[in-house]
Amino acid sequence: MKLPQRSTMIFFGAYILITVLVQALISFGILNAFWSTLLRLGAVYAIVSLGLNLIYGFNGQFSLGQWGFYAIGAYVAADMTFRWTQQGSASGLVILLLVVLLVGVSFLGVSWVLKRIPGLDPLSAFALYLVGVFAAAFLAIMLGRVLIDPASSILKSMPDALATQIVFFLAVLIAGVFAAEVSYLFGLPILTLGSDYFGIATLGFTIIVKVLLDNSDTMLGFEEMKGARGMIGIPKIGSWLWVAIFLLVVLIVTRNLLQSSHGRAIVSVREDELAAKAMGIDVANQKIITFVIGSLFAGLAGALYAHINGFLHPNTFNFIKSFDPMIIIVFGGLGSVSGTLVVSFIWILVLEGLLRQVLPEGFETWRFVVYPLLLLIMMLLRPKGLMGGTELPYLRQILPPLRKKEAKPEEVAKAGGD
Repeated sequence: MKLPQRSTMIFFGAYILITVLVQALISFGILNAFWSTLLRLGAVYAIVSLGLNLIYGFNGQFSLGQWGFYAIGAYVAADMTFRWTQQGSASGLVILLLVVLLVGVSFLGVSWVLKRIPGLDPLSAFALYLVGVFAAAFLAIMLGRVLIDPASSILKSMPDALATQIVFFLAVLIAGVFAAEVSYLFGLPILTLGSDYFGIATLGFTIIVKVLLDNSDTMLGFEEMKGARGMIGIPKIGSWLWVAIFLLVVLIVTRNLLQSSHGRAIVSVREDELAAKAMGIDVANQKIITFVIGSLFAGLAGALYAHINGFLHPNTFNFIKSFDPMIIIVFGGLGSVSGTLVVSFIWILVLEGLLRQVLPEGFETWRFVVYPLLLLIMMLLRPKGLMGGTELPYLRQILPPLRKKEAKPEEVAKAGGD
């Protein structure tokens, strides 16, 4: 049996040690609620920023829609856990689980049909996908109404704490997949645009999501979300251990993806689309895959965030805040997983924690002046970012050794004669 590499063992050992140490500090009250919340938010920011780094840093797509998928994940997960803890119903969990499953099946079905209709333009393909989504959602709601009561009975037969944790875990996963499916549907028509237009389209998406959340109780019919007043009653079960586990999974997935053949294809699209296409790489497919995975990470992060403070407000997801993960990945270094991880915690602990403790009250109103100045200084002094070109050993891609060129027989004979 092949033993893990030394760098892998060191990384996992250090990660587990830090996780256990932080949990011990929280459990014994050495870290108060303020700092423990900031640490969890740092991990959440790392997850959403890793998704954006995958989209922009590694694939070269300038996206400002990450915050919109973050918001979708937050509200979707919050609605499921709210219905369970406040209403004792698994309705949100059952229906949304069926929605993501059946919509995924519809995507596969429409994709199979499109392969047999060559030359179909992107808007027509998008219309077919949209019809499939509506049909799948309608069927999911019909089936869900039948399964709500049995699912609720099964969960109620368990201890309350265990049932709540199960609902929370499933809600986070479903919210992430839901955000990924929305990104797939949204990305079909706009990924054909150039980089600048793609950025504008994704920014528009974030604004649309925020407006829908402002009117979620009236326009969308989700009264428990309370629209512009903000959603309350969300269970605060986003513990440090849960957040650390999901961050570790995201790091592993990102690392393994980037070191695979798909990862090399993703990076090749960033470097030169024409050259990548000439080498037989499906550029459009690589773009959509990267966009979906990055949005999946954003949905997971949003779901975790919703259960840290127990309160959601649409203003948290306005387009100004959508620049936060962009600034983080630029500070850390575009295309640097380690830089994104480190700067995410620095961003939260220093700017949102330490400076609030040291500087006088009212400093937070100057943040939109301080952030651009810091970004400008970083770009002038270190354009590659804080850790640009540097990775932790486990996250660094180890290339196979070069094969030695075998000498030809005549060269060997000539060398012997000399």
